[in-house]
Amino acid sequence: MSRDSTWISYNAASRRLALCVHVQPNARKSEAVGLHGGALKVKIAAPAVDNKANAALIDFLSESLGIPKSAIVISRGATSRRKVVEITGGPELTARLEALVASRITTHESRITPST
Repeated sequence: MSRDSTWISYNAASRRLALCVHVQPNARKSEAVGLHGGALKVKIAAPAVDNKANAALIDFLSESLGIPKSAIVISRGATSRRKVVEITGGPELTARLEALVASRITTHESRITPST
């Protein structure tokens, strides 16, 4: 389990995973970059216009987790950078997401900036 698990929660009864995501649109490429303020930060290579960034986020999560797009719904924050995404599936999704985060840079809160 990651150090800060507030960004992810799994409900076994409904077989749904709730994921807090901080989206950065207009990036060079779509990628998960770590944790940011209690959310998974995802850079998306699509503009935040006409729902393009939301569609790209769903595409990215679908590809990264190996699940169908129909299993992913943006339940809150459709017009915000901070979103809650619900994913239907088994508890193995939690492990896949945590592995995705672990393979990325460390949390943004723990970065140490050099003093001048």
